[in-house]
Amino acid sequence: MAAALVRGGVAALRRSSLLSSCNFPVHENLCVRPGVLWKQPPSRTFFSDRKKLHTAPVGQVFRLRLFHVLVATGGGYAGYRKYEDYKLEQLEKRGIEVPVKLASEWEVALYKSVPTRLLSRAWGRLNQVELPTWLRKPVYSLYIWTFGVNMKEAAVEDLHHYRNLSEFFRRKLKPQARPVCCVHSVISPSDGKILNFGQVKNCEVEQVKGVTYSLESFLGPHICAEELHFSQVPAGNSFQQQLVTKEGNELYHCVIYLAPGDYHCFHSPTDWRVSHRRHFPGSLMSVNPGVARWIKELFCHNERVVLTGDWKHGFFSLTAVGATNVGSIRIYFDQDLHTNSPCYSKGSYNDFSFISNNNKEGIPMRKGEHLGEFNLGSTIVLIFEAPKDFKFHLKAGQKIRFGEALGSL
Repeated sequence: MAAALVRGGVAALRRSSLLSSCNFPVHENLCVRPGVLWKQPPSRTFFSDRKKLHTAPVGQVFRLRLFHVLVATGGGYAGYRKYEDYKLEQLEKRGIEVPVKLASEWEVALYKSVPTRLLSRAWGRLNQVELPTWLRKPVYSLYIWTFGVNMKEAAVEDLHHYRNLSEFFRRKLKPQARPVCCVHSVISPSDGKILNFGQVKNCEVEQVKGVTYSLESFLGPHICAEELHFSQVPAGNSFQQQLVTKEGNELYHCVIYLAPGDYHCFHSPTDWRVSHRRHFPGSLMSVNPGVARWIKELFCHNERVVLTGDWKHGFFSLTAVGATNVGSIRIYFDQDLHTNSPCYSKGSYNDFSFISNNNKEGIPMRKGEHLGEFNLGSTIVLIFEAPKDFKFHLKAGQKIRFGEALGSL
């Protein structure tokens, strides 16, 4: 693939060089200053017996063609990966274990060359366009058929009620559609598929079986203990040990993938207090299970919003990870959060504290309470502290719905 890109760039350069060496008569007003290549005028004009020809400067032609090559190649490669993901899903359905094959650095760079942030913003604009009443049912019916949406659970089943795609994606459910489990201490914050769960070991978290990412890269630098209502932890400890505040506790994680056809809102998974928000601008690569199995530290590459705080057993965090066409992440109580902005600095993040002189407790959240929403499917990652006897009631790959039990003591 890399060789193909190089060959394409060389071919574009040869074509541009050939154009500049043609022996057409040049317009007499054209001038080229010594030492300044193609600066004045911005284009070249040639005359033939039949028509007048205008060509762009050589450097501009090369840049445009190279950009088009990169976008087309990256898009084609993304399509190829989608096909590979489909084959992997079929193998999983047969119960065949799929070996892990990680992407190389150039493959990740090629994938990142696809302008997913721009496409996601365009998709967001399209979602806001009000559809004619006669067009709503055909459009929404196609989406329902493609992604298997269960409209019988929607609070409003009439498709004509939803003025645009955004309203349809963010539809509310009937109150009885998702009963919240009162017995278990942690529930699923959303509908979706369980990608992985278990204990965090050696400061590494599994996004899928056999593929990990750095805990510190994902959450960012440790937040001060005073803000999280914790006792001070010695600075010499590892990042994982700094998050564990009570002796005898362990750090656990759970990854839930929301498909495009799933309910797009997410809720509080337990009773806890949110004290801090950290927003990481980043890429918007797909987070479906196939890509998560292919790109190491995928969740660290992508844009995400990390909410941290505490519950009765210590540290607790919920992270909403963005994805392709899911640049919009909304937290209901955080009006200052703006995701998928046009400009951002690579590796940067923005912090916001909900602790103030007037509010020493942060934002209290009750189990099952509305917390936020995606514009389309994406991923929720829970990382929390709990006693050693905490048990998950899950299987990797299983489908789960909001309100169902994740685990308990």
